[in-house]
Amino acid sequence: MTTQVIVLNGGSSAGKSEIVRNLQAVLSRPWLAFGVDSLIEAMPQSMHASETGIEFAPDGGVDVGPDFMALQTAWMEGIAAMARAGAGIIIDDVFLGAVATQERWRKVLGGLNVLWVGVRCDSAVAAERERARGDRIVGMAVSQAAVVHEGVAYDLEVDTTRTDSLTCAKAILGHVRQHRAPD
Repeated sequence: MTTQVIVLNGGSSAGKSEIVRNLQAVLSRPWLAFGVDSLIEAMPQSMHASETGIEFAPDGGVDVGPDFMALQTAWMEGIAAMARAGAGIIIDDVFLGAVATQERWRKVLGGLNVLWVGVRCDSAVAAERERARGDRIVGMAVSQAAVVHEGVAYDLEVDTTRTDSLTCAKAILGHVRQHRAPD
């Protein structure tokens, strides 16, 4: 069965977004990409630093409230609808709830052929990227590096610690092609 959705999960600054850009370049047909960062940017400012929305702690911790969860569910459903309508979809997410987040995605993406990809990166390397980026709260990469993978089942894992994003994208492409999916 043709892969319809590719879900990348990894901590902040693990290299997911760069892998997504490279995937879009190497896949032979157009794929749409959606990331949790874009969801957060699309939310009203009043939800930032709100206990019902999303809060970023000074140490890099992230807490989400019921309003965030409701909008995230709507966003997830919309992405699934696009996949069901025939668009190839790549999702760039951070499973803060680890396996519970994957289960939410599984429910929403039910009936679709999904490739689950774990994007790992040594926490020290991710922390250095975080500092170099300058657009993240210091500590986020270290706090998320392992927890987002706890109990999550993957079809494929890549590690950006020493492997560049294009090589990781080509490994994902190889997995898509291997499973009879014309990309």
